[in-house]
Amino acid sequence: MTTSFLAAEPVRAAAGVLQSNAWVLIALPLLGAAVLLLVGRRGNAWGHVLGCATVLAAFGYGLALFASALGDPHPVRDLYLFSWIPVNALQVDFGLRLDPLSLVFVLLITGVGSLIHIYSIGYMAHDQQGRTGGANTERRRFFGYLNLFVAAMLVLVLGNGFVTLYLGWEGVGLASYLLIGFWQRRRTAGAAATKAFVMNRIGDVGLALAIFLLFAKLGTTQYTEVFARADELSSGVLLAITLLLLLGACGKSGQVPLQAWLPDAMEGPTPVSALIHAATMVTAGVYLIARANPLYTLSEGGQLAVTIVGAVTLLVGCVIGCAYDDIKKVLAYSTVSQIGYMILAVGLGPAGYALGIMHLLTHGFFKAGLFLGAGSVMHGMNDEVDMRRYGGLYRYMPITFVTFALGYLALIGFPFLSGYYSKDAIIEAAFGQGSWQGWVFGGAAALGAGLTAFYMTRLVLMTFFGPRRWENLTTADGEKYHPHESPAVMTVPMILLAVGSVGAGAFFTFGERLVGYLTPALGELEEGHAGVLPHVLIPVLTVGLSALGALAAWLFVGRRRVEVARPQRVSPVVRAARADLYGNAINRALVVRPTDGLARGLVTVDSRGVDGAVDGLAGFLGAASHGLRRWQSGFVRSYALSMFTGGVLLVAAMLAVGMP
Repeated sequence: MTTSFLAAEPVRAAAGVLQSNAWVLIALPLLGAAVLLLVGRRGNAWGHVLGCATVLAAFGYGLALFASALGDPHPVRDLYLFSWIPVNALQVDFGLRLDPLSLVFVLLITGVGSLIHIYSIGYMAHDQQGRTGGANTERRRFFGYLNLFVAAMLVLVLGNGFVTLYLGWEGVGLASYLLIGFWQRRRTAGAAATKAFVMNRIGDVGLALAIFLLFAKLGTTQYTEVFARADELSSGVLLAITLLLLLGACGKSGQVPLQAWLPDAMEGPTPVSALIHAATMVTAGVYLIARANPLYTLSEGGQLAVTIVGAVTLLVGCVIGCAYDDIKKVLAYSTVSQIGYMILAVGLGPAGYALGIMHLLTHGFFKAGLFLGAGSVMHGMNDEVDMRRYGGLYRYMPITFVTFALGYLALIGFPFLSGYYSKDAIIEAAFGQGSWQGWVFGGAAALGAGLTAFYMTRLVLMTFFGPRRWENLTTADGEKYHPHESPAVMTVPMILLAVGSVGAGAFFTFGERLVGYLTPALGELEEGHAGVLPHVLIPVLTVGLSALGALAAWLFVGRRRVEVARPQRVSPVVRAARADLYGNAINRALVVRPTDGLARGLVTVDSRGVDGAVDGLAGFLGAASHGLRRWQSGFVRSYALSMFTGGVLLVAAMLAVGMP
């Protein structure tokens, strides 16, 4: 017994060293970003290597930290680094929270992020768009932005308080702006980056107000103190805080009504799309709600609002995804929909917190693989994104096809692949709510599964099967299409992600590994009620609806000739879906135009009111002084006459006053 105790001491000491230096996780990619963005042209030849090395090193450190925390009797630890904001009553410490929730996010961000970095070496090697200083210069800057993004995301998930989270939140927003608008010479890229930044700022205001309200009511913003004293907040204050946090989550995770920026983010390079849509930025909103679970557990109104937003968003994403021909935008709306599932899950409270995180993790594998697969297709098709110009590509890109197909099957919930375990669990939990909520939320989730199978099967059929519609076409530069497989630096990350797409769900589910691991951070997973449907019927219903969706796609696309030209005579539903269900029009009508009108009105008031009053007063004083100046002639006789006249008037006035 003494021997085993002594043997365990070095292990505990090593674990303590790893945990006390967890800041290295953030420092590595942050240092890489600083070097790559400041070194200049001298780093062109090796910049991409440094960018990959720093994130891979962070992933290795994260793995070691994760392993050291397994079996720890104290799974939740706060690491104090320094006093950040010591201002009277506002005392904010900069520290890290090491618990199961933050550590699984660390592995997801650095693991999938590393694969995307490696993939980017090959993808950006042939980049010709928006070049200002040569491909190497552009690639070095690109990897610098990727490193900055990863560092900001790690601050977000590792922070031990809402203010630290907000620092990472804003850092992610800045990095996403730089990456989405990376191809600066493309006007659409600049517009998409600006749109993403502005719409995220709307959500950021909600998060900031929630933090202000927490400090005003509790005098602190640190997780430990806020969650321990959450029951001191009144129901009204709790509802306000949870709704404001939800607004922040909607902005960052592309949920209704702030979802319009996310599909436009496809203007950035494909690795950016994979990084934003799979493992990092769009999952931040899910993380925020899961992290604030003690607040949402106490607020039924807040939970209901989250669930409604998730259910509406997952259907909106599905419907719009059915109508697009741009391969990246179909996947973008798929992300909108799948994040909707996660938001729906965490809105179910203790019955769904862990399920939402499990779907987030499985989604990180198959969605990153799908985006990288789409980038591989574009790489072999001269950056073409229109699926109507594809067809029969499985013969020319076998590795891309197989890895993409596995990601597709995982996404639609094919039995025993990753998405089957995570999405089916969410649908079952939604039906388990009982009453009207079970029918509404469970029905929306099940319907979303069928629609997902439809638009994803349509994508696969139009891209990899059917006649080769590209044979008689040319690119915008007048070149013929020559589809080919991508190099190994791109296909190896796709293969690894495909392995995760196949096995991650089963690994997380068997023995309730993930649910049990997350319990210290999210609480015990509550089993659903009897629900509105028997449990045994829900998997059958979900798989059946997915099969019907895939069959419908084969009947409408697989058996029919796909025209290269996009048909213009379509139903009102398709027309509305192509217009993003008029989301942009609604935003313009409700936000942009009133704001623009208010700004123009304020400018008018300022220029004609405030400035007019100031200019008018100045003009009056100038005219008055000009008139008075005429009295100052310098002639003594004029002054004497003025004095005499004044004296006469004064005497006359006195006499008039003294008369009865």
